Amino acid sequence: MPKDFLWGGAVAAHQVEGAYNVDGKGVSIADVMTAGGNGIPRQITDGIIPGENYPNHEAIDFYHHYKEDIQLFKEMGLKVFRTSINWTRIFPNGDEEEPNEAGLKFYDDLFSELRKNDIEPLVTLSHFEMPYHLAKHYGGFKNLQVIDFFVHYAETVMKRYQDKVTYWLTFNEINNQADGQHDLHTWTNSGFIPQPGENKEEVTMQASLNELIASAKVVALGHAINPNFKIGCMMAYVPIYPYSANPDDVMAASKLMERRFFYNDIHARGEIPAYALARFERLGYHLEYTAADLAALKKGTVDFISFSYYMSDAVTTLPEIAGHDVSSEYPGAKIVSNPYVKASDWGWQIDPVGLRYVLNTVYQRYNLPLFIVENGFGAYDKFSADGKIHDTYRIDYLRSHIEEMKKAVLLDGVDLLGYTPWGIIDIVSFGSGEMEKRYGMIYVDKDNQGHGTLKRQKKASFDWYQQVIATNGENLDD
Repeated sequence: MPKDFLWGGAVAAHQVEGAYNVDGKGVSIADVMTAGGNGIPRQITDGIIPGENYPNHEAIDFYHHYKEDIQLFKEMGLKVFRTSINWTRIFPNGDEEEPNEAGLKFYDDLFSELRKNDIEPLVTLSHFEMPYHLAKHYGGFKNLQVIDFFVHYAETVMKRYQDKVTYWLTFNEINNQADGQHDLHTWTNSGFIPQPGENKEEVTMQASLNELIASAKVVALGHAINPNFKIGCMMAYVPIYPYSANPDDVMAASKLMERRFFYNDIHARGEIPAYALARFERLGYHLEYTAADLAALKKGTVDFISFSYYMSDAVTTLPEIAGHDVSSEYPGAKIVSNPYVKASDWGWQIDPVGLRYVLNTVYQRYNLPLFIVENGFGAYDKFSADGKIHDTYRIDYLRSHIEEMKKAVLLDGVDLLGYTPWGIIDIVSFGSGEMEKRYGMIYVDKDNQGHGTLKRQKKASFDWYQQVIATNGENLDD
């Protein structure tokens, strides 16, 4: 790989830090999400309810263990570490004028510790950690005031850390909420749950547009604070393949991908795409925005595009194939299983070639540098008789994806900044709230019920990834 390629690892503050009520931190939207399980959805409670299990409250206590964890990251050879700033550590309710100094100091210390160990911080401003107060009392990003609260928060931390952080991301996986399948996605992205009588898609699109305006304002503001900042967006890319060569299947796949591209088109091109405007008009949606908002979108385009990639999907219009109905996007369309790929224990389709497909598609569409900031394999890890975790399945997953990533760079000419596998250390799973859906190359002794010593232990994948980094991606063997 290129000599300056950034090999690293990724987490999110709410999934690792714990210490949810320490040093003045406020309650975030993640702090009211209960534990779920494989196929068992997490619940969003009205505030923190005694007796409920909120796994993010302690997580893996990175807040108190970050120095030892960074030493493990250094040993592994990480060049970059992606994490987020927990908004409620800085502004506990989100609408304060003055920040919480104890929260600012924590990230001062964290970023300094990373720098001291030659690890570049890659910082997400909003990774599902909006203040609960803004969701409860303002309606999240449905409310235009929240744009200003986010910009104020972003300005505060960008000024504070302008000499410690170069790479910034605004909103994590902002496009997930467009799928419309789970309230968890609108809650964690925009801080609201659709109410009876509301048109869910129209409200989601309005909140999304408000987020995109907030993102653009922060990009422009960040460049003014420090012209050397590299500020990107963060997308969830799940490519949709046509199930067959039937032209309707091909067209259905194209229309479903607009759900993803809508957000990226605005981030990268600075304008609302024509297909979205046509859809809003056709459906009678009335989204509110001003000429000043459109100017802000145009001014605040991103420097690079980062994304997560875990799996692909397929769509068909063939009546004999059963699937999840998405006919609102294209007549007769259904999301279906792809018979050509395998799936994980959680039903996520494993498709390494899909990563190369995404890299090519996105780079050709936008001609901006890319950054893979999430890619990983959630699995049940078991100790062998020798007291170690031989997670060859995780190594196989990562190797196959890195091989396709290398093809995109070396054969296809894609400009790729770096690669940060998700959950470089075991963390609380976002979707299920489990600890036992493990992604990490470092094991953390904690179970789904919250029991354990929190002791860290290297898995076989630790040594393997250490070798991958040391050889700059040349040696991918076990």
